[in-house]
This record gives sequence, C-alpha cells and structure tokens, in this order.
Amino acid sequence: MTDEALQARFEAATQAATQLPQRPDTDTLLKLYAYYKQASAGDVQGKRPGFTDFAGRAKYDAWKKLKGMPQDVAMKRYVKLVEKLQGK
Repeated sequence: MTDEALQARFEAATQAATQLPQRPDTDTLLKLYAYYKQASAGDVQGKRPGFTDFAGRAKYDAWKKLKGMPQDVAMKRYVKLVEKLQGK
C-alpha cells in the first residue's frame, strides 16, 4: 500500500470513528486515541498530566505504551480497529 493510499484510508477512518453505530468501551476508546496520536504525532510528547486528571493520564499512558511504533503501523492498526468497530 502506498503512503498516499494509507493516508487516505487513515483520514477516512478518522471520519468514520466519529460516526460509529455505538460508542466503544473505554479501553477501545483509549486504543483509538493512542493509535491516532502515534500515527499523527509520533512518540508521546509532553509531561504526564497530574493525578487529578484521570482521563488525561489514561490517554497519556495509552499513547506512551506505543512508543517506538512506526507511524505507518499505527495508522494501519487504527484503520483496522475502526473497521472492526463498524462491523466490516
């Protein structure tokens, strides 16, 4: 798959993720977030949010687990997860 084709599928999946038939569970939402951030920004950046920001910490930690994953691999996994959630 070419970079352009992968990028197009990734962008289509980001749109589809906002229109899923039902809201995914928290763990799945964190996976989507982490794959998206890794695909679009690369390795985790910034400081870990404070202990009172539970959602921020969970997102940061999920993204940090993907450290070192190539951005194209994260894109492919994001697309695959969105397609699975769509029932494809």
